[in-house]
Amino acid sequence: MRVTKYSANGNDFVIFHTFVKKDRSLLAKKLCNRQNGIGSDGLIVLLPHNEYDFEWQFYNSDGSEANMCGNGSRACAHYAFVNELAQNKMKFLTGAGVIEAVVDGDMVLSELTPPKIVNKEIIENDKSWWLLDTGVPHLVHFVDDITMFDIKEARELRYKYNANVNIAFVDGKNLRVRTYERGVEDETLACGTGMAAAFFRAYSQKMVGNDIEVYPASGETLYLGVNDKTITFKGRVKSVFSTEIDAF
Repeated sequence: MRVTKYSANGNDFVIFHTFVKKDRSLLAKKLCNRQNGIGSDGLIVLLPHNEYDFEWQFYNSDGSEANMCGNGSRACAHYAFVNELAQNKMKFLTGAGVIEAVVDGDMVLSELTPPKIVNKEIIENDKSWWLLDTGVPHLVHFVDDITMFDIKEARELRYKYNANVNIAFVDGKNLRVRTYERGVEDETLACGTGMAAAFFRAYSQKMVGNDIEVYPASGETLYLGVNDKTITFKGRVKSVFSTEIDAF
């Protein structure tokens, strides 16, 4: 089978397309393994769809399925365009709903599904957390020092609320975000839906305007904005390599 590895602001993915829809959780665990596989945060499988350009199956590195991944949405849009599965403007179906994306060179913009505030009154260890849904659930807390991220606490909150965990810091007109991702079970270099959740909380509290530059742990720049009821998410993606592998 032929697969392509992509990097999107520090998130990496293995991507391929096929006509067959089936459970690939075991394949995801094998391909995403960084010692015995290709190594990535997730596996994305593109499938034909009657109404949209394609639909996807998204798997975390532990084999669990996820409804949405912001950086993954941009990586797979670029892959679909390069492999002539879609034009540069496309719509595709995810577990969270329909995503629209535009490819312009290595810069890809996607419109995420409308964000939802699930609970903004969670107090844990004297910290104020909001629980938001930006395609998948995220806890968001604003800090004064973004370098201080308690991974043990994040892991406990992840299991208590079955959500990804983010700390964020407003740095002037910019936003800095660090994310502990379920399915990877560790901090990742970037998380698109996590940055979207942090931006939406900051925007809701009038801490920032309706567009902003966001910096994840990778240090790369992303651009988020509010578009009607959705969040736009723009940044560069990179095709790292393509290869043929023996079917696992």
